Amino acid sequence: MSEKNWAGNVTYRAGKLRRPRSLDELQEVVGRATTLSALGSRHSFNRIADTAGELVSLDRLERPIDIDSETMTVRVGGGVKYGVVGQYLQQQGYALANLASLPHISVAGAIATATHGSGDLNQNLSAGVRSMQLVQADGSLVEVAPGDEDFDGYAVALGALGVVTEVSLAIVPTFDVATSVFERLPWPVLLENFDDVTRSAYSVSLFTRWSADTVDQAWLKSRVGRRADINTVAQTTETFFGATPARTRLHPLPGVSAAACTEQQGIPGPWVDRLPHFRLDFTPSNGDELQSEFLVERRHAVEAFEALRALGDRIDPVLQISEIRTVAADTFWLSSAGDRESVALHFTWKPLQTEVEDLLVDLERALAPFDARPHWGKVFTAQANSIAPLYAHLPDFVSLADRVDPNQKFRTDFLRERVFGF
Repeated sequence: MSEKNWAGNVTYRAGKLRRPRSLDELQEVVGRATTLSALGSRHSFNRIADTAGELVSLDRLERPIDIDSETMTVRVGGGVKYGVVGQYLQQQGYALANLASLPHISVAGAIATATHGSGDLNQNLSAGVRSMQLVQADGSLVEVAPGDEDFDGYAVALGALGVVTEVSLAIVPTFDVATSVFERLPWPVLLENFDDVTRSAYSVSLFTRWSADTVDQAWLKSRVGRRADINTVAQTTETFFGATPARTRLHPLPGVSAAACTEQQGIPGPWVDRLPHFRLDFTPSNGDELQSEFLVERRHAVEAFEALRALGDRIDPVLQISEIRTVAADTFWLSSAGDRESVALHFTWKPLQTEVEDLLVDLERALAPFDARPHWGKVFTAQANSIAPLYAHLPDFVSLADRVDPNQKFRTDFLRERVFGF
């Protein structure tokens, strides 16, 4: 077997890839395996899912999308993509509160790693979970839900507690979103007005290269129409904190066609077609990139920006683009936004693994004073001994994993090094 992740920087070592077609078959595969890891949409940029044992994919496990209008939930298979769920919900008049920048990622994989969208009031995608079904190490099924004693451990579990087969997600009535893009936001203005900038829309993304005098682009995604809960910044606005409105659709990367991007220029449309940056029917890039992301407490945002700007000349040669987003706090034990309002600092790198990892040593050191937490699915160098102090509930998670997986069937080398090795 020579399976790779989406970016092509990880070749999985497993000798077998299992693709069960039924729940019974999945339970048999999991129960029989000695070591096993679940494979989602393969959009992780590190070895979190890599194992020398067996890999299991849910891409052939047919599970219906089932809406319950009384409880306002939708139950989906863990392997389904968010964009597919979103399109079905939109057809039925419903929505999810938020989406990540890519609709191509699987539900189970995204929530397992605390993947998020953007917005001062928007929590990560795991916060939408209303119940979760897993196949545990012995092949048995377990269902967990908010209010259960260990749910905050299961909500962001990194694949260490079992294979997630079904998830119930909270839904809301459908709503429209309009995306307005502004160019060249002056850094001094952003540093002075960061809170006002991020509260200007339902979801705000800032794209930058750190060493320039301005932030390249500000993407403001505002809810509009009858169900609007926030004022829309119209595309006709002359300026936005000194930034000027883009006159054409833009890709976050300079000079790249915007064909794969969702609609902009203040044109309203369904949430599922606007909240992501990229269209479901397009591959956003060819995978020739690496990604890192670090979340800092919101009160440290400006200091963290200044620390990164001081490294700008070293970051630029290996960087494609950075994105700044905000994430609301949650209560999950291993969530990168757990117990704190957060600012996410995302880096899309050139596909230069060695050079990026060398730089990350110094970049992580620069962000260490702000207790920066790395995104679990992206490239970082920190080991368990430096990660452990960032998560007060990490011992609780380790205890839970020891209890439900005593033989460490789901414990990959990555998890041993980054989570369990402190």
